[in-house]
Amino acid sequence: MADIVLSAAIRSNLLSLQNTASALDQTQTRLSTGNKVNSAIDNPTSYFTAQGLNNRASDLSTLLDNQSLAVQTVKAASQGIDAITKLVSQAKATANQALQATVSSTTLTTAVTTKNLSGASKTLIVQIGSGSAKTVTLSSATESAGAVKLALSAAAISGLAVTASSGNLSFTVASGEKLTLSGTATGSGNSLAGTLTSSNGTNRDSYVASYNNLLTQIDQLSGDASFNGVNLLASGTSLSVAFNEKGTSKLDISGVKLDSSGLGLNAISSTNFASAGAINTVISSLDSATTTLRSQSSTFGGNLSVVQNRQDFTKNLIDTLQTGAAGLTLADTNTEGANLLALQTRQQLSITALSLANQSSQAILKVL
Repeated sequence: MADIVLSAAIRSNLLSLQNTASALDQTQTRLSTGNKVNSAIDNPTSYFTAQGLNNRASDLSTLLDNQSLAVQTVKAASQGIDAITKLVSQAKATANQALQATVSSTTLTTAVTTKNLSGASKTLIVQIGSGSAKTVTLSSATESAGAVKLALSAAAISGLAVTASSGNLSFTVASGEKLTLSGTATGSGNSLAGTLTSSNGTNRDSYVASYNNLLTQIDQLSGDASFNGVNLLASGTSLSVAFNEKGTSKLDISGVKLDSSGLGLNAISSTNFASAGAINTVISSLDSATTTLRSQSSTFGGNLSVVQNRQDFTKNLIDTLQTGAAGLTLADTNTEGANLLALQTRQQLSITALSLANQSSQAILKVL
């Protein structure tokens, strides 16, 4: 209001009071927010620098969440390998039990019926253990147990002993081997029918089902070792873990097929447990699978260590960035509290000084 004239003393004290009120407002804002820089107006350099540091800390916090998920994904795969290794050990124990099983000499006995052998040639296929099958042709003239024995003897089948007595044949092989007879001379309506089956003479077949069941469990377990939709125990899968906000620092982890086929383990038949040599072949494949599992476990362990190390580094870096940003913007509450008390005192003194200056102006009324 230009038409109001204030004395120089009043104007000086009024300006001082306004400055004190402005400083008081600023101090109260700092105390209430905890920041000495609340906007770019307060300090542009500190404000935008702190904002950049906080933005990077926020980006790294997002990456930290992804790193935590990656740690759990690798852990799930590692735990899956540990469990599969135990199943492979069980399969090896099953094979060893089959290897150590006591098996008596295989003796199969059957009566020879001249009627059924005569009239047409028939075949008798003999297989001992997992060895090659030998086919013996029985002519129409082979009409007795003795004649069958001679035909088998002529075939010179290694490891097979045949005896003929009172029209009956006895087939015997060494302990631990399995004898399988097949062909047109066996089966319904033929002379060697009735007592010859593929399981005769061995008690190892009971281990075959147990072994194959363990392979099924390995397949199921490898399929269940996933986390957040990622299964590192399956081929074609991968996991990429970013370590910085630009994606220039990362770790790529490739999945590996570790089901039974991926480990080189196949379902077996009675033939695979028919002889010590065949069982040792199975055990050798199990040892190879164990070596593969241990190697991959070591690889995943190394990957897990790297991710966890970078996870700790990222946590510390986020703390450093936030501390640096706070150092640029946070207010010293002790200092601001002292400033508030001083400004309140100054405000009271300014009000008193303004009152005194106004009283000086009012003294003219006493003269009039």
